[in-house]
Amino acid sequence: MAAPTRESLNLPVLGMTCASCQHHVEQALRATAGVESARVDLMAHRASVIFDSSLAAPEQLVEAIRGAGYDAVLPRAGDSSAAHASGVDHDAERKAWATLIGGFAAMLLTMPLNAGGSAMDRALMHWLPWLYSPPPSLIRWTLLIGTWILLVWAGRSIYVSALHALRHGATNMNTLVSLGTAVAFAWSVYATLLPAPGRQVYFDAVLLILGFLLLGKSLEGRAKRRALSALDSLSRLRPATARRVVDGVRAVVPLEEIELGDSILVLPGERFPVDATILEGRTTVDESMLTGESTPLSREPGGRVLAGSLNYDGAVVCRAESLGEATVLAQITRMVEQAQGSRAPMERLADRASAIFVPVVLGLAVITFVAWLLAAHSLELALANTVAVLVIACPCAMGLAVPAALTVAVGRGAQLGVLFKGGEALERLAHLDAVVLDKTGTLTVGRPVLEAVHVTGTKGTRDQGKKGQREKADKEAGPSITPLASPRDANLSPGAEGYASGFAQDGSRKQVGAPDLDFGTRDATTDDEHHFLCIAAAAEESSNHPLAHAVVEYARSLGLSWTPAEEVQAIPGRGLSARVEGHDCLLGNQALFEEFFIPLPEGIASPQPGVTRLWMALDNVAVAYFDTRDALRPDAAEAVAALSAAGVRVLMLTGDSGAAAAPMARQAGINEVEAGLDPAGKLARIRALQKSGLRIAMVGDGINDAAALAQADAGIAMGAGADLAQEAGDVLLLRTRPSAIPAALGLARQTMRIMRENLFWAVGYNIVGIPLAAGVFYPAFHVLLTPWVAAAAMALSSVCVLSNSLRLRGWQPAQ
Repeated sequence: MAAPTRESLNLPVLGMTCASCQHHVEQALRATAGVESARVDLMAHRASVIFDSSLAAPEQLVEAIRGAGYDAVLPRAGDSSAAHASGVDHDAERKAWATLIGGFAAMLLTMPLNAGGSAMDRALMHWLPWLYSPPPSLIRWTLLIGTWILLVWAGRSIYVSALHALRHGATNMNTLVSLGTAVAFAWSVYATLLPAPGRQVYFDAVLLILGFLLLGKSLEGRAKRRALSALDSLSRLRPATARRVVDGVRAVVPLEEIELGDSILVLPGERFPVDATILEGRTTVDESMLTGESTPLSREPGGRVLAGSLNYDGAVVCRAESLGEATVLAQITRMVEQAQGSRAPMERLADRASAIFVPVVLGLAVITFVAWLLAAHSLELALANTVAVLVIACPCAMGLAVPAALTVAVGRGAQLGVLFKGGEALERLAHLDAVVLDKTGTLTVGRPVLEAVHVTGTKGTRDQGKKGQREKADKEAGPSITPLASPRDANLSPGAEGYASGFAQDGSRKQVGAPDLDFGTRDATTDDEHHFLCIAAAAEESSNHPLAHAVVEYARSLGLSWTPAEEVQAIPGRGLSARVEGHDCLLGNQALFEEFFIPLPEGIASPQPGVTRLWMALDNVAVAYFDTRDALRPDAAEAVAALSAAGVRVLMLTGDSGAAAAPMARQAGINEVEAGLDPAGKLARIRALQKSGLRIAMVGDGINDAAALAQADAGIAMGAGADLAQEAGDVLLLRTRPSAIPAALGLARQTMRIMRENLFWAVGYNIVGIPLAAGVFYPAFHVLLTPWVAAAAMALSSVCVLSNSLRLRGWQPAQ
């Protein structure tokens, strides 16, 4: 049986107007054979589908959408959806203003038909006497013909959409508007064909309802484009061409022709077309559109530049390292697009309400008609109030309340260097009680400097090491002298196979100790230091840990060289093991040495405050240690103060020693510190905090933090960290600055406030508006809404929701 081929596809969807439309399209796609999931974005008019290509083809997905009464097209390279949307909105605006002008003209022409001797009638007779000259029948027929023309020209799409939905057993906002205007128009035609005293026409109301609806759609489309502008600006950062350099000859070629390893020339004022490494020249680059980092960054040969970043002041030649969808720019764009199309938990209530909204309104309209007909014995009054109920109801505002705010917030976050992975992540971040911070690379710069190399080899140390090794070998061998078949049979710690004292890597017994080392009987010299530094650098060269970088960079600064290590194995949270120059090498913290039963030399002073100590053993003898010091990030204290001011409890969990962690915590203003924790310890501590009822965010940047990031209610991964940590996080900080943490928290909380305001307005509008249009308040206040006023209120409701959401575009972190 062939394995399923899983693919994803984004389809532009045409004809959606409200949350009911969104629901129908999703239902149609999910009912298609082979579709695993389907999510429709009402803001971007886009369907994201994951399907099995062996069971469903993209063309079938398009047909499913068309079968639901909407339209879709397969995406094509080079299509400009923004330009198309702009053209559609401009056409809707033109039709809206033409229909509104026609509606107000019809209202003016209707005045003589309903003249009753009021002050308004007398004023019009005085100022516009010609208005009362034509016979009433001519005015009625003129209004009928003019209204019919405008209905067909401007309102055709509304009626066609309603008919398509009806044909497929569905309803949407267009159903309400079409039914309301059709009833008003039909009554007006009847009153024109069979005129009678007191029988009014509502041609003006029909045109004003359509006009306000179209104007609302136009303003709504414009607001949606502004909400999506952050994503559009990201997509425009990458240039279409590049200057390729081959054997000194420059040629401008389409970006698609650039291949990995090509040399590219980028001039001042241009944007880098790909992720690259600089080969020649020096410059400063602006990465603010990608990472939110406003300070220009210096780049020289060997430095990395990102696609879309701006080259300021130097012509540079660089080597292409990542192309197309593999660039950081493409990954950021993809994450923003996915996050904007995601659903926030708060949206579920609005979705459920929208799914039944139109049928409920239709039922209320019927009740309104019957109630007014029985109470007032007036068919005209019953019709007018029924039409008002149909057109004032607005499912759009409820459907847009949450996704509009989410879309703007995700875009604004990207501009600030904060990438939310979806609406659920943003909502979790807004409800935090505590933030747990890692130390190295999160609060500190993450580039510790090696301050000293200490050689510990003395005769006493060597003998002590042998004694400890014998004890360990005896414990592992037990009472039997039969050689073990494998190191695993000795119940060694994970990652220690092949490196434990007393066993060779093939599992056979070997002599305990290190007879081939001769440094134990003499004092340490610079040669010893360099020798052990080379061994440590060889083992650490393949590690991404900050302490490993410190050792390797210091060794390189001295011009040392070394033989590459073999069998390098990371031991998360503790260190690593390797084989270097024929020796079993162990590098790590004190906990690692205790785990391997390697005694530490006596008489060694404790590390100074703020210093992290890295121990090294060769063939199970502690031979040297390296003292490193990291620096606190400049904005760490400010970030901790901002989190505390926001009512969030701040803790530090680190695998470093207490002596190294405590000074950093004091400088940052953190009172709760737990040091010496391996990944399992961090995970257990976060679980304990969660069991106490706290909602926790974990902030980290390395592989050691991945499990804790995944366990936390919200995982925040620093952008410069390992890929595994970034995958585990709910929020990715593109700037490696702690100040981005309170910024992300503040934006999430403000977004939740906007969402609640939007939902309150959308629900409150309908709760108040529909009874007002139905005349519920008429007995007490004698207030009735004319149909065209109801239409204006309906058009305004969606615009208000979108305008409120757009406030997030100007949100700034607290200073």
